[in-house]
Amino acid sequence: MASSQFTLDDLRRILIEAAGADENVDLAGDILDTTFEVLGYESIALLETGGRIEREYAIVLDDDDLSDEITPGDLIDAVNAQLSQTQTQTQNPSPSSAAA
Repeated sequence: MASSQFTLDDLRRILIEAAGADENVDLAGDILDTTFEVLGYESIALLETGGRIEREYAIVLDDDDLSDEITPGDLIDAVNAQLSQTQTQTQNPSPSSAAA
């Protein structure tokens, strides 16, 4: 797993790696509350971005987390919620997995 916290800088890096950047959009600007659609990212680009996040951070995102109607802030929150859940499960394994 890459890190215990997913940040806007992590998302920017993965977005650019997965789908590039629209020359009309400044990803270095304040994009947290701007929908991916407005930022120029369509569903295929978001699926590729989501796949990279899932592989790099060893999590599983819901399809709703990758809609072009959500914002980068929404996606960051979803990733961090999954990371938190994964860390909690690792720190407190269920009795069935501890017995295995």
